[in-house]
Amino acid sequence: MIDRRDILRLLGAMFALGSGAAAVAAPSSGGQPFSWDWLQDHAAALARTRPRPLPQPDPRAHAVDYDAANRIFFRPDRALFAPAGVDDGYAVRLFPISRNAPIPVRVSVVEHGRARLIEHSEDMFAIGPGEGAAPKILPGIAGFRVMNRGGVGDWLAFLGASYFRSAGPLDQYGLSARGLAIDTGIDGREEFPVFTAFWLERTGSDGDGGLTIYALLEGPSVVGAFRIASRRLGGSGTGEVVQDVSMAIRLRRDVARLGIAPLTSMFWYDEGNPGQRADWRPEIHDSDGLLIHNRAGERIWRPLGNPARATINGFADPNGGSAFGLLQRDRAFDHYQDDGVFYEKRPGLWVEPQGDWGPGAVMLYEIPTARETDDNIVAFWTPDQPARAGASFAFDYRLRWIGGEPGASPLARVVDRWTGTAGRPGLEPIAGARRVVVDFEGASLEGLDRSSGVRAVVSVDRGKLLSATAYPVVGRPGRWRLIADASTSDQPANLRATLEKGGSPLSETVIHQYGA
Repeated sequence: MIDRRDILRLLGAMFALGSGAAAVAAPSSGGQPFSWDWLQDHAAALARTRPRPLPQPDPRAHAVDYDAANRIFFRPDRALFAPAGVDDGYAVRLFPISRNAPIPVRVSVVEHGRARLIEHSEDMFAIGPGEGAAPKILPGIAGFRVMNRGGVGDWLAFLGASYFRSAGPLDQYGLSARGLAIDTGIDGREEFPVFTAFWLERTGSDGDGGLTIYALLEGPSVVGAFRIASRRLGGSGTGEVVQDVSMAIRLRRDVARLGIAPLTSMFWYDEGNPGQRADWRPEIHDSDGLLIHNRAGERIWRPLGNPARATINGFADPNGGSAFGLLQRDRAFDHYQDDGVFYEKRPGLWVEPQGDWGPGAVMLYEIPTARETDDNIVAFWTPDQPARAGASFAFDYRLRWIGGEPGASPLARVVDRWTGTAGRPGLEPIAGARRVVVDFEGASLEGLDRSSGVRAVVSVDRGKLLSATAYPVVGRPGRWRLIADASTSDQPANLRATLEKGGSPLSETVIHQYGA
């Protein structure tokens, strides 16, 4: 298993040493014609043939652990897209083969409509100081990263399977995006297709920069072409990272659950579930909730959980593709107390469908975990259209790596959530019941009081709702608290709650899931 924390530490932590020479990594001479149309045609042609063997891990990579890999650095003077040492925040450096990234990929540079393959050579990399014998530089390229202006740290990285990450506007890696999810949440059937080849094309110029990444996706069930136009708003400062994605895939065999624009994150525990706390730190998670903006105009906030057994939930949208994302809303350092990995700075990732995606659902898959090195949260869109062998799918969407909310809304949002025993404080708890407390905050609630006609609209899909009330929090203008007690059952149950006035919503809808 890949150690997730080592991967995150590796991104942005590789040695930044090297000479000041102006040479760059040398692509092979000549090259071949390349275009987005060519890549789509190439992927479609491959899908019609017998699956070819995918690249296999180099067994020698096991010896290159985190410490050893951190001593192997790509020479800054060999960076792509930084000729003569000019670096406007889009220079690319390559990752070496290591224990956490043992499978080689092909990387080409596209210029003037021609693609030239980057040939691996040991002198692309150098060995930094450290304890023990110098690690061996293995043949092959594991992936690549896009450097900050000046070459200190990176803001975008592609490394492993079809995963890619951005450090976002707060300059801290966290959750990941994936090219495609196949049969996620179906026991024993999940498939992880891989990006086997990349073509990198520099777009724009200083002040209006960008990097377009083309990728070939391959797996037993699918072949696909991806175009990911990436840019950092505000130049190479601390702006939002935006990626416009076009994907075209063809299925080789039936897929029971096709996952479009999958997001992968980690949630261990938070302040809302104190019984799950096992570490001295008050909270540990990369994301604390799934936000959905569906085409009916509803805003849904689903706090993440660490269930006793793996669970999957669907949020249907018959009107077309919902916008959705995994967010880290809690930005207070003292809620985490982690001065090493800074969970309060982890980016959110927001998916905005482009065009008509047709009916389908946002899916949320949660897996039990007892440590922070497991990615145990997956969210993605699954279309209602059957995913049969020979079928083709094409989707366009925008990914936004953000530090706040994805867009202004007049509705109050969930800012805190707690769970505990049901019943009035000071009296005997209600047996077989649980309490959920949710705080909403926003301009739509300012100036309202207990006489304003604000209602707590609450329902449960299993068990029985015992009580529900809402009231303004004293001394906190624009903040209201909703308290609901509900009986539990032997199956997971969902409590759905919102604040309304005169039949119109004042807040987003929160969906809290009780464990079995």
